[in-house]
Amino acid sequence: MTRRRKGAQSPPAARHPRKKPTMQAILAERSVIVAVLIASGVPSRDRADVEQQVLMGAWRSVKAGRYHPDPAIEPRTALRRWLYGISWRKAGHYINSAWVRRAVLTAQPLGRLREPVGPSLEAQLQAREVLEALASLPPWQLEALLIVDAPETLAEYARQHGLNPHTAASRLRIAREALALKIRRWRR
Repeated sequence: MTRRRKGAQSPPAARHPRKKPTMQAILAERSVIVAVLIASGVPSRDRADVEQQVLMGAWRSVKAGRYHPDPAIEPRTALRRWLYGISWRKAGHYINSAWVRRAVLTAQPLGRLREPVGPSLEAQLQAREVLEALASLPPWQLEALLIVDAPETLAEYARQHGLNPHTAASRLRIAREALALKIRRWRR
């Protein structure tokens, strides 16, 4: 003889028929979601993210057929109560998550790192030198240098501006030489 299991015998069966509210109906009740998140203590910086989790969770539940409102209750009230429950659970999971409990907010997060992140100081200085050299060039040389990064070819650019392609190439060569000269002067 087997021992009888303690607790619930089986999960309760859905007693009401399935309903499929539209996403617009769910979005119309965002005020309930936001009110629950505020009351639960979700910080304003994270509120939009948790709200999105609630909306996605509600929509997935609707698509999976897990929304069974009581027909005796007005449909909007039933939907609001259901969204309240989802919001309350998501807010609880968020507040009790290890990430939120251990998060340390600081004005300069990069200052807390042991190693530098991103471009090195030398690379930043070189980039600044190049930008200053570019800023000191005449506009026609700057435009010639920007042609290189354009999606069109040099010949197409020359045709659009009524230039001989060789003239456009010559202007580009002169602009490159001028930029190289300016950078060399900056580094001395």
